[in-house]
Amino acid sequence: MLGLPKGEVYLIPWTNEWVTEFRNESEKIKFELGELVLAVHHIGSTAVKNLSAKPIIDIAIELNDYQRGIQCIEGLKRLGYEYKGTNILPERYYFSKGEPRTHQIHMFQTNNLYMKKQLAFRDFLQNDSEALNGYQALKEKLSSTHYSDKITYSHAKTDFINTILKNLGFN
Repeated sequence: MLGLPKGEVYLIPWTNEWVTEFRNESEKIKFELGELVLAVHHIGSTAVKNLSAKPIIDIAIELNDYQRGIQCIEGLKRLGYEYKGTNILPERYYFSKGEPRTHQIHMFQTNNLYMKKQLAFRDFLQNDSEALNGYQALKEKLSSTHYSDKITYSHAKTDFINTILKNLGFN
């Protein structure tokens, strides 16, 4: 099951279908964008086995040159993505797909700090069951109290995430 309607926050249990969906979408992106793309990464909670998540596949596209992101817009539109701009996070192109939204693309230049943090947090949760269980409990609590407020839900996870990232050497 994929798709999260605007204004809603709910979690569904992790499913291997998310891995398959990411792989399929990644192949389409690589075929469409070709040499513009250095790598395509599965990020966010759908990338972490056994972690409940909002049913949206988060994808990070890594570019050799950030300026080449402009050249990716038309190709991603052909795949059904809507370009949302660069003003939400610095040095990131953002795209979404579907209504309800099923996929999000975060496009960065290689070695972007935000992308490194996303990958490090994902990898840490995949390898630390105590942190995974703690994050799962926090997400369940927050999704039940902030079921109609995505921004508050996201911000309320920040301290947990930042504590782990600090322990991993990110400041």
